[in-house]
Amino acid sequence: MEPSPFLFGLYKLAKCAVHPLTWMFVLLALVAILAALPGSPRRSWWLRYLSASTLLLLFVFGNPLIARTLLGLLEGQYPPFSGSTTRRFDAIVVLSGGAVGKGTLRPSDQLSGLSLERTICGADLFAQGLAPRLLLAGGEATVFGPGPIEAVEMKRLALRLGVPEDAIVVEDRSRTTYENAVGVKRILGHASILLVTSASHVPRAVGLFRKQGLETTASPCGYLAKDRPWSGLGINPFDLLPDVDALSRNTIAITEVVGTIVYWAIGKL
Repeated sequence: MEPSPFLFGLYKLAKCAVHPLTWMFVLLALVAILAALPGSPRRSWWLRYLSASTLLLLFVFGNPLIARTLLGLLEGQYPPFSGSTTRRFDAIVVLSGGAVGKGTLRPSDQLSGLSLERTICGADLFAQGLAPRLLLAGGEATVFGPGPIEAVEMKRLALRLGVPEDAIVVEDRSRTTYENAVGVKRILGHASILLVTSASHVPRAVGLFRKQGLETTASPCGYLAKDRPWSGLGINPFDLLPDVDALSRNTIAITEVVGTIVYWAIGKL
């Protein structure tokens, strides 16, 4: 059963609660509140404690070395797919990664970078003759107001990349990875699939699809980490400096880990 728009909004809000930037914002808000109150020894201690905690969070989650380690642990769980295999699948399944709507500046609906990357990977695998169908999964994932249907936009790109229209199947109702798995199972039944998604997303996605009874082989796409953790011990001095990209990548890793734990706890993995 798909959640109502209200519940889906709560789900999106809950995801923000695991973001390091949210934690830093909350700590800084508490610092600002305490700084505005009359001074006391106890408030001074809390000011120092919260300020130091914020600085520590910024150092840890803005650290490129930690980002590479966390992502390497996630992305190293499944090997890259070997296109030289002689095996064939019932379908290549590509999971959407977002889309943005048109506006007064943007002339048309557009896929996010993740969706572009995954669709290209899927079209390339299809061109290798690994399956007779390319199934694109992803619905409208906006919370407020109508937005683009991600699988429809992915289909437009796949057609431009040369995939025949009669080989493309669209699953356009799902908004989460779990719903992706349920929707694909509804269309394909018990089938063997080659699952295309971002490398960091593969462990959680494969678990959800296998839980639905689909014979799933992973084809990781869009690696963010270069090496497996500890395979290279050289440390760049700049790894010790906070970096915006590292904060974003740590957020991706933490979101995947927490999502996996939550899905496991509620019995969907």
